[in-house]
Amino acid sequence: MSTLAFRERPAAGEPEGLLVLHHGRGADENDLLGLGDVFDPQRRLHVVTPRAPLQLQGWPGYHWYVVPRVGYPDPGTFHAAYQALAEFHDELWERTRIVPEKTVLGGFSMGSVMSYALGLGADRPAPAGIVAFSGFVPVVEGWNPVTADRLDTRVFVAHGRNDPIMEIGFARRARELLEAGGLAVEYHESDAAHEIDPVHLAAAVPWLERSLVLGS
Repeated sequence: MSTLAFRERPAAGEPEGLLVLHHGRGADENDLLGLGDVFDPQRRLHVVTPRAPLQLQGWPGYHWYVVPRVGYPDPGTFHAAYQALAEFHDELWERTRIVPEKTVLGGFSMGSVMSYALGLGADRPAPAGIVAFSGFVPVVEGWNPVTADRLDTRVFVAHGRNDPIMEIGFARRARELLEAGGLAVEYHESDAAHEIDPVHLAAAVPWLERSLVLGS
């Protein structure tokens, strides 16, 4: 049974899909919950925000993994978080009866890294989509992204060119990797720093509405 704490915002009626948002470094399950109403003002989706498992001495909030070098997660803590999040997603699908094909995995910063990891993991089911704000596809021992069996997974990538934490090259390389693998990528850059640019968020709303679980 998953031990991850979480919050959720149920759909107004029978849910038409599931949106799982993973917070960034040093935040918690409350950080992105409000985006549920931004993404889905009509409340057609079930929205869930899990809390990362790690607390690190000297750092506030919660973390998905230890960062020895940006882009290259610590393997031990990364794989522990990966397994914990996999169990959480599996239990969530069972509990809500919403299938992976009707699920979007998204996040900010470290949370988008985990969205890529669980969305592109060879041992994981393919989601309908991945939303990555200011993140990267990780390079970590024991994990490699797969694309051949998830050509129906669509990806929204958004990043700031002035990001001092995760430089823009990470987003550009993710786009190249995913498009080379045959996935449909909607890509956005702006002059933002390490943040969710409101312009990018506004662009993500119709992407979700038009291209993914709502099938509009």
